[in-house]
Amino acid sequence: MAKAKGKGKSPPKPSRARKKPAKRRPAKGTASTKSRRPSKHQEKVDAAIVRLEAGKGSAGRGGGTGGHYWHIHLVDTRVGYVYINELDEAPFGKHASIQIHINQTHRGRGIGSLAYRLACEQSVHDVVIATMRKSNLASQHAAAQAGFKVIEDMKLPQQAMRWTRSQQQ
Repeated sequence: MAKAKGKGKSPPKPSRARKKPAKRRPAKGTASTKSRRPSKHQEKVDAAIVRLEAGKGSAGRGGGTGGHYWHIHLVDTRVGYVYINELDEAPFGKHASIQIHINQTHRGRGIGSLAYRLACEQSVHDVVIATMRKSNLASQHAAAQAGFKVIEDMKLPQQAMRWTRSQQQ
C-alpha cells in the first residue's frame, strides 16, 4: 500500500558536506609528544658551539633598512633564528628591536641567551630593545643573561628590556 503524499513541505535533505574528523592528540608520554618537547633538565650548551650565520631575512624580519637576520646554529644544526629590525614606534621612537625563536626541541639549554648576546654584539646598534609577553619568563631570563635590563617605568602591555653596548664592555 502506497502512502499518500501530503500537501505540506517535505523535510529538508541532509547536508552532503562531510564533517572533519576530530584531531586526535597522542597520549601523554608517547614518542610523538616526547620528540617535540624538551626535557626539563637539559644540559646547557657550550658557548663555543653556538654561532650565528647571516641570512637574507624578509620585510619585517630583519630584511629592511637597518635590519639584520641570522640563523642560529648549534654546531652544524640550525636551531632557530634571530633578527633585529629598526622601528619607529611609541613609546621608544626610532629604535632597534630584537626578536628570537628557538626550535622547541632545543629550548632550555641556554641557546637563547647566547643568541641574544651574539646578535646584539654583531649588529651596528648601540641600543637594542626586546619585547616579550610578561608571561614568557624563559625569554625574560634569556635576555637578562645576555645583558638586557628591564625597563620598569613604561606602561606597556608587554615586558620591555634594553641592551646597551656601552654597558657590555
